[in-house]
Amino acid sequence: MAQLQILRYPDPRLYKKATRVSEFDDTLRRLVHDMAETMYAAPGIGLAATQVDVHRQVIVIDASEDRKKMITLINPEILEAEGTQRCEEGCLSVPGVYDEIERAEWIKVAAQDLTGKGVTVEADGLLAVCIQHEMDHLLGKVFVDYLSRLKQSRIKARMQKLIRESA
Repeated sequence: MAQLQILRYPDPRLYKKATRVSEFDDTLRRLVHDMAETMYAAPGIGLAATQVDVHRQVIVIDASEDRKKMITLINPEILEAEGTQRCEEGCLSVPGVYDEIERAEWIKVAAQDLTGKGVTVEADGLLAVCIQHEMDHLLGKVFVDYLSRLKQSRIKARMQKLIRESA
């Protein structure tokens, strides 16, 4: 396993749409294992393949308290959504930035597992927020896109400064 490099906002590669996974092979399994290692090390509760510059519809999430209940969603799509909730979100691609975003309170998602088998996940609360957040990445969207233009420009300037300082 290997830790992968997480793209930082405003990297344009974060805005690339992911393609569907059609081959459920060792390459996919290696990607999921590396994404999991990267997510846990960051530390984070979710990671989309887009964030590690792999533009395939793959998400890993572990919103459990004991950090031992990781789920993998491949080719996810929301079938149903109900209610709304406002929750403070952060993102491994936008370190140190948090803001409230409105999301569906409950969702039902169809996806595939590592073998290609169809799975259905119903989620509410933090898990629902996390799934929606990571699915946005697959669509080429970052959570700051939900914020005002002023907040977006401040965050972009802050992230660009961090990138310059670390170079």
